[in-house]
Amino acid sequence: MAMVAMVLGLWGLLPAMAQNKKALTLQEAIDLSIKNSKTLKGSQAKIEEATAALKEAVERKLPDANATGSYMRLNSPNVDLKIKAPNSSGGSNNSSGTAKVSQAAYGMVNASLPLFSGFRIKYGIESARFLEQATRLDADNDREAVVINTIDAYNNLYKSKEAVDLVNENLQTARQRVKEFSNLEQNGLLARNDLLKAELQASNIELSLLDAQNNWRLANINMNLMLGLPDSTELVVDSASLLQPIALKGIADYIQLGLQNRKDLQALSYRKQAASVGIKATEGEKYPSIALTGGYIALDIPNALVVTNAVNIGLGVQYSLSSLWKNNAKVQQARAREKQVVANEEALTDAIRLQINQAYQNYMVSRKKIDVYVTAVAQANENYKIVKNKYDNGLATVTDLLDADVAQLQARMNHAFAQSDAAVAYHKLLQVAGLLNNQ
Repeated sequence: MAMVAMVLGLWGLLPAMAQNKKALTLQEAIDLSIKNSKTLKGSQAKIEEATAALKEAVERKLPDANATGSYMRLNSPNVDLKIKAPNSSGGSNNSSGTAKVSQAAYGMVNASLPLFSGFRIKYGIESARFLEQATRLDADNDREAVVINTIDAYNNLYKSKEAVDLVNENLQTARQRVKEFSNLEQNGLLARNDLLKAELQASNIELSLLDAQNNWRLANINMNLMLGLPDSTELVVDSASLLQPIALKGIADYIQLGLQNRKDLQALSYRKQAASVGIKATEGEKYPSIALTGGYIALDIPNALVVTNAVNIGLGVQYSLSSLWKNNAKVQQARAREKQVVANEEALTDAIRLQINQAYQNYMVSRKKIDVYVTAVAQANENYKIVKNKYDNGLATVTDLLDADVAQLQARMNHAFAQSDAAVAYHKLLQVAGLLNNQ
């Protein structure tokens, strides 16, 4: 009864286990990885930071305002007021008096609107805008990296599942062979040593199946983590979505497109413009700053002085004389930073050319491998048929038959893997050419 209950319990769990399976196309995997990528969330935070920096640069054109107030308790100070009071003849007399002061309060409001700042505000806004654009392009470049990583992980999942299926199919064949050899050995038609060879091969294939299943589970968990799915989800890949028809351009076209579309190269271009504007902003420190100023003051010293409605407005000028001899070093630093960006841009241009050439050649090689493996599969199948026929007629040994079987399995796996590897190589070519997001 306990055994029956256990079987019924396991049977009841089968629907729940089946619900954990999820059919997944390549496009669905890409969409989920983009949605749940931690890297892209960090990139979005960087964009928000750059946008806030641009807003801060624009807000420097707005007036500055501050308010100050204070209330103080005092000891018994000596306060001697000397005020020129007018007399009856129209002149003035000096009068003095002593006031008892024990407290004081004052308040001030000041405002300043920049009119001219040596173009530092203007160039600061331009620089921040260029850097914001560069940050957005960095995020696009990160997005392409996430996409290619997803495609690579999808391919690994497909290959690992394909390996499990092929090895499992070969294991069933090996077990059937062992069963047939066992019957022959019991009837005295087969040597014991040949049966042991067949059993040993079946054991080795079983070990290979365990390794293949372990690799598939790890690939499945890795994919679930990338997509933000529960670890227990069993993903069923769609090979048709990976092995799409491909329209290949010439390598010169990919190089030209790469130099036009690579987001990291465009980001460096914006950073170069920001560095150029930074030089102008640094040179602007040699000029004075002019601002429109205004304020209000209120003062109350009981028994001594009360000031209200003291409004002031005027122009304020600030000029640092030391900038005449200190600014040159800052300008040299700004120009050196621009040279660094220019050098990085030139280095990246060369790297793009090399990357496209490497990716193009890798894809061409992967296509040629498919043709070779197609021939190899046909050859391995024909070889197995011939060896099997010879074995059945006593012209080949068990070792020859088992070797032919292994060669047949290896050829089938190589062919299956070559097709998906070629698809990944093509997507890698699109990435280095800056075309992956467009696809």
